[in-house]
Amino acid sequence: MSLERQVRAKIASKRNPEKEKEAQEWIEGVLGAKFPPGELFEDVLKDGTVLCQLINKLKPGSVPKINTTGGQFKMMENITNFQSAIKAYGVPDIDVFQTVDLWEKKDIAQVVSTLFALGRETYRHAEWSGPCLGPKPADECKRDFSDEVLKAGQTVIGLQAGSNKGATQSGQNLGAGRKILIGK
Repeated sequence: MSLERQVRAKIASKRNPEKEKEAQEWIEGVLGAKFPPGELFEDVLKDGTVLCQLINKLKPGSVPKINTTGGQFKMMENITNFQSAIKAYGVPDIDVFQTVDLWEKKDIAQVVSTLFALGRETYRHAEWSGPCLGPKPADECKRDFSDEVLKAGQTVIGLQAGSNKGATQSGQNLGAGRKILIGK
């Protein structure tokens, strides 16, 4: 099996039909319209118009111009505009898929992961009252300790401080030592 085929098989194995269905239902719930019957999930999203409509529902005016006609570069521009808009909405850059992942259907699992990241981000926007996707992110739990409690904590030696009731790793030998050969 060629390397390219192995890579494609590995990426294809990451796809989760249940997550794709959940993401599709969320998009349909937000937009208030069903996907066309008989079309694949990635084919509906491919031109970026549905994605741009999605972010415009979540935050109106995020993508001012959605290209519905034109060549492939106009459609890819929709995807790029969607990516910029969700980054501005608060989705971390690391969670955003690459344009080719969707346009060339190279990594649909990453596209779904981005949609879940966007769905999670909706929890943080109080102005959005519609459906959210994925688990709710944890809120900060700020704690205020009194000086007395802080002072009491300074006397405790944690196990990460190097004490483990006298147990150490001294004398352990894990395999052969490092050999440096010079001149070969």
